[in-house]
Amino acid sequence: MKYWSVLITILVVWLCACSKNATSEREEEVVPVRYEYGLPIDSFHVDTGFVQNGETLGGILTRLGANRKQLAGITTLNRKDFDVRSIRVGNQYFGFSQPDTAGVNQLIYWVYVQDIRRAIVLHMTDSMHVEKLEKPLEIRPRKAEAVIESSLWNAMVGNDLPIELSLELSEIYAWTIDFFGLQKGDSIRVYYDEQYVDGQRVGIGRIYAADFYHGHKWQDAYYFEAGDVHSYFNSKGESLRKAFLKAPLNYKRISSHFTYARKHPIFKTVRPHTGVDYAAPAGTPVVSIGDGVVIEKGYKGGGGNTVKIRHNSTYTTAYLHLSKYGKDIAVGKHVNQGQVIGYVGSTGNSTGPHLDFRIWKGGSPIDPLKMVSPPVEPVPTKYKAEFDSIVNVYQHLLTE
Repeated sequence: MKYWSVLITILVVWLCACSKNATSEREEEVVPVRYEYGLPIDSFHVDTGFVQNGETLGGILTRLGANRKQLAGITTLNRKDFDVRSIRVGNQYFGFSQPDTAGVNQLIYWVYVQDIRRAIVLHMTDSMHVEKLEKPLEIRPRKAEAVIESSLWNAMVGNDLPIELSLELSEIYAWTIDFFGLQKGDSIRVYYDEQYVDGQRVGIGRIYAADFYHGHKWQDAYYFEAGDVHSYFNSKGESLRKAFLKAPLNYKRISSHFTYARKHPIFKTVRPHTGVDYAAPAGTPVVSIGDGVVIEKGYKGGGGNTVKIRHNSTYTTAYLHLSKYGKDIAVGKHVNQGQVIGYVGSTGNSTGPHLDFRIWKGGSPIDPLKMVSPPVEPVPTKYKAEFDSIVNVYQHLLTE
């Protein structure tokens, strides 16, 4: 009996010790601090909202409880850090407040969410200043394939692929594939980086390799970077791009530059001039700066006799004020680089013989004098072995 009594006593003591240790362990458990935009959110009263049409930063901060001193501090902010006029309708914001000694909530931080990755934190106490936050990008390599039924754009959407892919691929293949002439059954396979923030796809990174089936043949493209070389080449090391001529004629001088605020020499009003005027004698031959297809030919009001050429899915050029057209120039006709498409004249609204030359990239006018001609050289011999090894890797990734 005595034996059982001692045993029970030991058991009770052991159970009490275990219970005490468990309680102690629970007491030592620390609840992790929750952070949002670098701020411990459990320490603040948080208000949130979305920028409404017509709202100003001052109005938003006033509604969140900012005092006069804080509102005055807005004017001291450097626009390079944060332009208060740049807040956009629909963007989310947060106000972080804490009670003062009188128990009244005081605005301590204001957070403006620029997009899924970037945010501005406005420190409202002491000397007001701006902190820029940027969430890290997660990069995920991916291989994708798509068959074209109507357009490259629709093929991307139909296969849940980023639409940015269609834009990038159009740029890569701009010189080798006519994207206006894609056929049903054409296809694309591509190896590239996708970008994610908080598990959500936000865009694409580099396209490393692609293979486009069009015109009953595959056309490959590989990105290669070494030294001062950084471009796309086919598996033979040939550039996928072609160069434009520097100018479409021999000219004496440039009489008017690309500008959005030129005083028109005839109408005396300020209006955009999205081209370059080359002064040259009447009859000077005008040539196409690159291979392409004539999409317009005719008298175009103030532009006079005009020829417009689509070079690829990215670039289009126009030649205005011509006196006459070149031989066999007609809408739908293919022209070669350097082919005469017309002659300098003074038709339309013009004060004298000159060529008004214009370039559009992706539908937007660009300054012909600032356009960077794409590289056309093949992969340099000294890098050829390195390039070939990279091609072998990506060919395997595309076809596995």
